[in-house]
Amino acid sequence: MSEARGWRDWVGFMCMVVGMFMAILDIQIVSSSIADIQAGLAASPDEASWVQTSYLVAEIVMIPLSGWLSRALSTRVLYTLSALGFTLFSALCASSTSLGEMILWRALQGFIGGAMIPTVFATAFLLFPGRRRTQIQVMVSLTATLAPTIGPSLGGWLTQAFSWHWVFLINLPVGLAVATSVWMLIDIDRADHSLLRRFDYFGLALMAAFLGSLEYVLEEGNRNDWFSDNTILFFAVLSAVAAVLFFYRMFTHPAPLVELRAFGDRNFALGCLFMGVIGVGLYGAVYIVPLFLSQVRHYDSFEIGKAMFATGIAMFLTAPIAGRLSNLIDLRRLATFGLLCFGGSCWWMAELTSQSGTWEIMGAQALRGFSLMFLFLAVNQLALGRLPPDALKNASGLINTMRNLGGAIGIATLGTLGTTRTATHWLHLVEQVTWARPPAARLLGGLTQFYAHTLGPAASQAALRTVALLVRREALTLAYNDVLLVMGLCFFIATPLTLLLVKPAPIPPPPSD
Repeated sequence: MSEARGWRDWVGFMCMVVGMFMAILDIQIVSSSIADIQAGLAASPDEASWVQTSYLVAEIVMIPLSGWLSRALSTRVLYTLSALGFTLFSALCASSTSLGEMILWRALQGFIGGAMIPTVFATAFLLFPGRRRTQIQVMVSLTATLAPTIGPSLGGWLTQAFSWHWVFLINLPVGLAVATSVWMLIDIDRADHSLLRRFDYFGLALMAAFLGSLEYVLEEGNRNDWFSDNTILFFAVLSAVAAVLFFYRMFTHPAPLVELRAFGDRNFALGCLFMGVIGVGLYGAVYIVPLFLSQVRHYDSFEIGKAMFATGIAMFLTAPIAGRLSNLIDLRRLATFGLLCFGGSCWWMAELTSQSGTWEIMGAQALRGFSLMFLFLAVNQLALGRLPPDALKNASGLINTMRNLGGAIGIATLGTLGTTRTATHWLHLVEQVTWARPPAARLLGGLTQFYAHTLGPAASQAALRTVALLVRREALTLAYNDVLLVMGLCFFIATPLTLLLVKPAPIPPPPSD
């Protein structure tokens, strides 16, 4: 196939990339606006967290299903319906007047919009099979990694400048434009409507029970003390049973919803593993760093967005370099380099103090963005580059599912680790803050004298409260350092596995005219 593509292909694909950006962006765009949404819908903090969880649960069910739907409906029809549905449910989210309505519309928004993400990855390989593919993969990788990074920043700015409703309303003009453009410009395959007559409803129910329950356990486990909570235990058992039945059905059904035989390719199986690790770092960092800046430094959403922006700038600057080097250097070496740099960025940042702010973390943030471009580009090409064209749609859904699952597992694990390490550091620090230690005694005495002028007899209690807050602040800081070290360790442990990758076949030169 010739590398020369018409303007219709280019413009249509760019519109698909914009749609994917919206779908990934909406995972994180509400994170900095949860408090405002909570107040607007009269919900509790625990209830409001479902505004984000419902989207993730639904999206993670759709992503692996998208390969089958793309074959049954065609890429153009599936993507257009996905973009229109995403736009409609975005409008309904903005018009919600109760938490129940919001959760329902968010779940439907995540489910139908989730098809846009893997469809773009598969289309990139089908539409641009030659050397031009590298440039396209750079753009797709930049979009997929940049969206969750700037999501909290954009959401915080929209909420502060207008209202939380605009977090959803911003999707309306973009979604309509994307749907119209893709319908008019993209036509790369034909629908196989015979698949619709053989739709495996039981397989879909098993996949929804497996992935949906797993996502629920991961999202809510830390908040509800894991398996000591009967609801968490029930969904964990349901997920395990549904997983066994789902895998059995996918391997035995004549027309499976999700074709798992792609895992027989070594590069694809390892690529999915690496993508899971990328998910841990990509979503884990966007979760941990804002928490530190909020809880320790008391930054607002806009200040947190500015502090996180170094990662996005580094991605933009690195994208052309990564694309160029991917044509000159073995992709396995680029993946190794990316893993080591990302792990190094986590260990560099794990020197936080209670005074660390935007400038202190900028270098580590930039290194994280720098490494993501090399890592994401290399892993995608290594995992999908050896597969036949008819397997790309399904494989793209699987590898994107692994990224989201990695993020969910990473956030749940890192959140639990942060909670336990905070408690441990608190106990150790409290042991040192006693009247028997001169520095602690001087601090308590000085604070008591300071408060005595205004609080009188209550000065000693105020001093103790102040010291307790200082101890908590330091315990949180130490815990976040521990979490960052563990996150970096995941990347270092994964690095030797690149030795198991098969060297990909070289991209053929463009045909001579």
